[in-house]
Amino acid sequence: MNLLSIENLAKSYGERTLFKNVTLGIDEGDKIGLIGVNGTGKSTFLKIIAGLVNSDMGSITKGNSVHTEFLPQNPDFDAEATVLEQVFKGNSPVIRVLKEYEQVLEQIQKCPSNIVLEKKLISLSEKMEENQAWQLESDAKRILTKLGITDFMAKVSILSGGQRKRVALASTLINPADLLILDEPTNHIDNDTVAWLEQYLDKLKGALLMVTHDRYFLDRVTNRIIELDKGKLYSYAGNYSEFLELKIAREEQQEASELKRQNILRNELVWIRRGAKARTTKQKARIERFEQLNAEKPDTSENKLEIAVGSSRLGRKIIEVKHITKAYDGNMLIRDFSYIVLKNERAGIIGANGSGKSTLLNIIAGSIAPDDGTVEIGQTVKIGYFSQENSEMNEELRVIEYIKEENNFLLTANGDSISASQMLERFLFSPQVQWMPISKLSGGEKRRLLLLKILMSAPNVLMLDEPTNDLDIQTLTILEEYLDNFQGALLIVSHDRYFLDRLVDKIFAFEGNGIIKKYIGGYSNYQEKFEHMGNKREEGKEEVKVKKTLKKNLVDIKEDTPRHCKFTFKEKQEYEQIEDTITSVEQELLEVREKIDAASSDFELLQELLDVKQKSENKLDKLIERWAYLNELAEDINKNLK
Repeated sequence: MNLLSIENLAKSYGERTLFKNVTLGIDEGDKIGLIGVNGTGKSTFLKIIAGLVNSDMGSITKGNSVHTEFLPQNPDFDAEATVLEQVFKGNSPVIRVLKEYEQVLEQIQKCPSNIVLEKKLISLSEKMEENQAWQLESDAKRILTKLGITDFMAKVSILSGGQRKRVALASTLINPADLLILDEPTNHIDNDTVAWLEQYLDKLKGALLMVTHDRYFLDRVTNRIIELDKGKLYSYAGNYSEFLELKIAREEQQEASELKRQNILRNELVWIRRGAKARTTKQKARIERFEQLNAEKPDTSENKLEIAVGSSRLGRKIIEVKHITKAYDGNMLIRDFSYIVLKNERAGIIGANGSGKSTLLNIIAGSIAPDDGTVEIGQTVKIGYFSQENSEMNEELRVIEYIKEENNFLLTANGDSISASQMLERFLFSPQVQWMPISKLSGGEKRRLLLLKILMSAPNVLMLDEPTNDLDIQTLTILEEYLDNFQGALLIVSHDRYFLDRLVDKIFAFEGNGIIKKYIGGYSNYQEKFEHMGNKREEGKEEVKVKKTLKKNLVDIKEDTPRHCKFTFKEKQEYEQIEDTITSVEQELLEVREKIDAASSDFELLQELLDVKQKSENKLDKLIERWAYLNELAEDINKNLK
């Protein structure tokens, strides 16, 4: 079923055309990823569909009953609201009913004998039942918990930027929607939460339209990719991997068409140079054809971010971290951490939000002092630090002026020099955009500009804190190629699993209580090892638990249970069958655990499975206790027979 149709949509800001003649249909079940270079208008496109921004031309048609929910890249917040109040800021029918019910309930508490209010409350109770609103608050708390927010009554004003984004995401997810629109939903959330969100959206009913730079996320969630490229919209059936194959085919077709055009142009040029005179209609038509072909501009050029690697010489000693410790308000972030950075270091740093990853980089950079320990920096080290938050930019400066503040020229690895203007072009800033004020740039373009300024300083140690936030996929792809050839040390804090797999060969993981552990390999290698160790730990815990239970029960049996030296008929049957029964219950418990893992985003089913798991564990404990009693009784019977 078609939910929404877009026809001939166009949008410009001043002289800058974002897109034009865009036509698109969104059907039920579509899970669409929107990609494109920063500044092409992706966020604006989403806002137009959500009804927050008007287009210059074109129309959007959707059914009267189609409800949309929108998560903007930078949501607005009520600083005085609590987390739960902020979550219920939506405007879906179920949220409206819930709000109205709460308002009437509050009025009745003030005027308990008001018959009109009581009737209204009864009517609203029926609507709550119809809309299944009673479960809404419980669902909201579950989703917030999954997103790492557990203090539901905390004021929004005290939350970090990342926490606020997750509250906004929870508010969007709990509202039933026919079309869910998400702008960079994976920004500011850690890897575990991204994995949970993947599973949640994969099972989502209705349609999904989202902008994200997370390529694993796109690959696992979407069934359609749309691309904004040079003002046009291209649609591809399939996930991100399939999009790459189809885009290559499209570009090859465009290239073949351009070669054909050039061959025709050459033939026409030969004819023109022969001195053809425009005397006949046929000759005039041919000259006009040549002029038309000559005027056509092929649309095959790819704005690629080709960065020539330039860096300063790096000496033998780079960075040595010795036994550093750091805590805030009694919360231990880093405990006795030591680390020697090598010349060609490629390290990824991961952990939950607020675990201390950025703090570690800030300590190494010298902007924060550790509580204990030291950081020694080699004399030849020149650190380039790309922080998570944009540094202060004078937005009145023009783009090229901002870069020239750092350097007019960059010396490359092979001894050539590239001007600031040339580097800006390689960073997808056209000559026209270079003379624009920074205030006119999108958020992603500002991040790209900041990255360029850091690289223009020719660092030999790069520290990148969440570099993938707000950068488009094309910029990330070429940045990865640059970092492949970077002749220096590289430390990356990131939740982007693809980016880490692509670049790093070791992982430092914040594992709680200030403990940082090292794992060899990329993020996927770490995940496999961590899950394997987690399973081993759980198996070990179960084994210890069973042994303790057996030991305790055997002691209790010896002390409290009167013995008789003969099995009853029922006990004999039970003794012969109990081991098979225990094996059967253990198998049931294993199966229910697998179902729990698979149902992590289905909260109702998850609760049912957890109840089943608890019952199975209780049953197993009782069986083991009974098995211990019967085995000891069997030993006593055998002794008496002897």
